[in-house]
Amino acid sequence: MEFKSLLNIESNFRQLRLYSLVFAGICTVITLIAVWKSYSFAEAQRQKIYVLDNGKSLLLALSQDLSQNRPVEAREHVRRFHELFFSLSPDKAAIESNINRALLMADKSALTYYKVLIEKGFFNRLIAGNISQIVKVDSIKCDFERYPYEVTTYARQRIMRESNITERSLVTTCRLVNSVRSDNNPQGFMLENLNIIENKDLTTYDR
Repeated sequence: MEFKSLLNIESNFRQLRLYSLVFAGICTVITLIAVWKSYSFAEAQRQKIYVLDNGKSLLLALSQDLSQNRPVEAREHVRRFHELFFSLSPDKAAIESNINRALLMADKSALTYYKVLIEKGFFNRLIAGNISQIVKVDSIKCDFERYPYEVTTYARQRIMRESNITERSLVTTCRLVNSVRSDNNPQGFMLENLNIIENKDLTTYDR
């Protein structure tokens, strides 16, 4: 009888130890999950920014990883450059204003091309002939796998004269490098090695 009692005590002790280990394991798992959830919650709260609206109410804004927006910003930088550089009106002051703004977004390759157009008398003919030129960007292809980013831009030019309108195709290539953000360059890119690889007439029709 005494031997059976000892066996029962030992068996009960083993069960108690097993239950204790299982309970400790469950507590450890619950603690780890609670810590992980707390960290995730704190990280999510860091993404929230509260903005005071005219000192009256709090507005909730969400922060975003800067790298997620770079492709969008790159395409916008290229689009804006082309609109400023290639859209022209028969007004010397307007031309110089747009060109100067575009040159702040690019390197010397754009300035070199601008000087070539001046030497050829392009802008003087534009003003004398009362010609307007509008550029519409169709698509922008950027290779974000390699840096600097290689960019190809496909656009159309609409050249409006008093007697007719000419549609032209415009295809350019360039590279984009990261730059300092400023009021003149809000996207933080610099356009390099501008190259016009196609600029030819498509159609001409009378006004």
